[in-house]
Amino acid sequence: MELQKLVCATFLLSTLVITNVVADCTCEPQQIPGDKNKALHYKLIAIASILTAGVIGVSLPFAGKIIPALHPDKDGFFVVKTFAAGVILATGFIHILPQAFKRLTSPCLEGYGWWDFPLTGLVAMVATIATLLFETSSAAYQDRAAVTKVVGDGEDQEMEVGIMHGHVHGSMMLETDDAEVRRYRIVSQVLELGIVIHSVIIGLSLGASKSPKTIKPLIAALSFHQMFEGLGLGGNIFQAKIKSVTTMVMGACFALMTPSGIVVGILVSNTYDENSSKALIVEGVLDAAAAGILIYMALVDLLSPDFKNPRMQNNKILLLASNVSLFLGAGLMSLLAIWA
Repeated sequence: MELQKLVCATFLLSTLVITNVVADCTCEPQQIPGDKNKALHYKLIAIASILTAGVIGVSLPFAGKIIPALHPDKDGFFVVKTFAAGVILATGFIHILPQAFKRLTSPCLEGYGWWDFPLTGLVAMVATIATLLFETSSAAYQDRAAVTKVVGDGEDQEMEVGIMHGHVHGSMMLETDDAEVRRYRIVSQVLELGIVIHSVIIGLSLGASKSPKTIKPLIAALSFHQMFEGLGLGGNIFQAKIKSVTTMVMGACFALMTPSGIVVGILVSNTYDENSSKALIVEGVLDAAAAGILIYMALVDLLSPDFKNPRMQNNKILLLASNVSLFLGAGLMSLLAIWA
């Protein structure tokens, strides 16, 4: 399935499911005092701030001529990318996973059997395993397709029990660069999918909120998160050498996900009940899945390849700077949990 179809389908399905999960709750919904007009004012600021941060973040890797240090081919990008990976990692561990646990253990779900098993961890684990299986199967499929294409263009081929003998005119070895490009394409697709799921939910929650005190700290936290999450995604898109049209679609989808969720939340704020049983279950499960995907992506796809890269391992200063950047990104994103 083409990436844009996958992203759009995920966004539409997530929005339709979440905005229709209004049901009676077994406990009394919490009434949050607040000025409705003031809350709407902050929501509009949040839309503008988060949208701007997302556009800047996902565009920075493509601005190599303007900011040479941030070009993906430069050492400086390793440092910035590890900072972004730290932000994504902390987002999964500190922000999304606890929110999923909070929803799935809410008093509103008492009697539903959701308290009898640590479902949050199970969903996150299953999402992590599913991401691994998707990546490995996609990589294997693309490798086979590349080999088949090369073989199909060659001459004097002889195949015996799946093993090719003889000579094929042209290169029969997959170039390292081509393999890296294919890996970055898979990574960018899976990372965007995880971001889409999380962004729609958090945007909907912010848009449906009626408390200015809840919304104000979220503006800074989500803008910070959106910018560096976009930087990590944008770097992978750049290195994947995706066509310009697809690149713009991916960037636009990323930048618009959270603001679109906020808009939907504003529209359904009068009927949407975040404490309803269906809302808690759907949002909790999707949050847990998003946390599993983002944690896997941060550790396996963003951090591990860079830290194993000979270019980093042979440069002690770059390695030290990347380590400091990783802890700084994860620490700052974790610190934001005090207010958000």
